Amino acid sequence: MIARENLSSTAADIMNSHSERLIFARDLSERAGKLGMEFFRKLDSLTIEAKGHQDLVSEADREVELFVRRELAKAYPDDGIVGEEHAPKTGTTGYDWVIDPIDGTANFVRGIPAWCVAIACAKDGVTVTAAIHEPSTGETFYGEKGGGAWLNGKPIRTTKSKSLGDGSLGIGFSSRRETKDVPVLIADLLAKGGVFYRNASGALCLAYVAAGRLIGYIENNMNAWDCIAGLLLIEEAGGRIVTPDPKTVLREGTVIVAGGADVYDDIYALCAKTFGLPEKPAS
Repeated sequence: MIARENLSSTAADIMNSHSERLIFARDLSERAGKLGMEFFRKLDSLTIEAKGHQDLVSEADREVELFVRRELAKAYPDDGIVGEEHAPKTGTTGYDWVIDPIDGTANFVRGIPAWCVAIACAKDGVTVTAAIHEPSTGETFYGEKGGGAWLNGKPIRTTKSKSLGDGSLGIGFSSRRETKDVPVLIADLLAKGGVFYRNASGALCLAYVAAGRLIGYIENNMNAWDCIAGLLLIEEAGGRIVTPDPKTVLREGTVIVAGGADVYDDIYALCAKTFGLPEKPAS
């Protein structure tokens, strides 16, 4: 983590506050994952509903989110909370906790062990701490703005790959956006010698980018609870992203283009036109 001896007292206080929240988020994500696994082991008795096309929710999602909200309310009663399954809570501190109790519900309800708990904390719309816990593997990815990214106590880095043909690119899509261009993106990627990866958990894919397992990840729009934790991890692991707008990201989500520093420009070029982005990425 960042050394604090050279910081001003105000900056050090802010950093300490973020670190406290990070420790709390990491622990809470693991406890929430343990609760999620209890539901995962009794899928036959789980109540499952459809929110939309290929958009499922289970009682596990709702109960895990309620658990997380209760713990947040006890520890940080004045902070805001934004979650997938329940109404947002407005805070007074400028901090907002952004939570996805089970990202990858479609996997979860079908017994596929590729799902995670994602918890981030944003200050005035800018993510400052992040934790993504994958219960099935026991892996916890976590990081702090300016303090690096970690996996189970070890620092992580994004890929050193320099081309689309050197690794797998995660590609997601949202039912809230037009999907007809997704096959075109995949065809373009294949034509450039690349391969694509999708595991139906965008948060987990972003964590994999941060850990160097995927060269990058793209999606035309993701909700904040699915992505801001992973985006912070990628930046802190040395990668590059399209930076979300802090004024709108918690409410509207954001486009996702993320990857290792040396391959990012090629990833961006692959999807810029389709996603309606400027021709060249911001430096």
